[in-house]
Parts: sequence; C-alpha cells; structure tokens
Amino acid sequence: QVQLVESGGGLVQAGGSLRLSCAASGRTFSNYNMGWFRRPPGKEREFVAGISWSGASTYSEDSVKGRFTISRDNAKNTVYLQMNSLKPEDTAVYYCAAGRWSTPYAGSYGYWGQGTQVTVSS
Repeated sequence: QVQLVESGGGLVQAGGSLRLSCAASGRTFSNYNMGWFRRPPGKEREFVAGISWSGASTYSEDSVKGRFTISRDNAKNTVYLQMNSLKPEDTAVYYCAAGRWSTPYAGSYGYWGQGTQVTVSS
C-alpha cells in the first residue's frame, strides 16, 4: 500500500503561483511513477503531469506546458507540482497518484490521494 497526502492548495488570483506537494508513505516511493490529475467543477478528471520513478522523464498536458512543472524528491518521498501563471480555468481539485506505469491514463495508477482544492480568481 502507498498512502498519498496532498497539500498546498488554496485561493490565488489569476497570474499567481502555487506549489502543490504530495507526501507518500508505505511502500518504497522511488519504485513508483507519479502523476498529477485534476477535476474541474462539473467536469471529468483529467491528466495534468507525470514523472518517472527516477525523475528523469516528465511530461504534461498541453494546456499547462510552460506554466506547470512536476518534480520529485525521492529522499523526501514527495512529488511536487509548481504552478505558475495560473488561470481561472485551472480551478479544480488536484490529485496525486502513484503507479507502476508512467502514462497519462488514470487507470494506470493504483494509489490516489484525497485531493487538494485550487481556486483561481479572475
């Protein structure tokens, strides 16, 4: 089992920044690829960014490229999502997830956090 706890969400004005953290416990964190997903109000969950177990490979959804950066610190069992130039359409509940495969598909991830709310005001 892997337990994931997100933090760092909140209310921010458009153009602002937030850094989300996801702390992992349980099985060896460095064995897992990690992903960030989000669920905007009234919409389906969508992929945001992913990172390989070593951190050597990252990828992100087109709408956040150049604004969001995913990273991880295996010594701290933590994955981060730095979000800059935030837009109102980034408003969502953000979830981190752990899985054996590094993909943008939610079904590839077996462990999920409880989510953290990000609200961007215009």
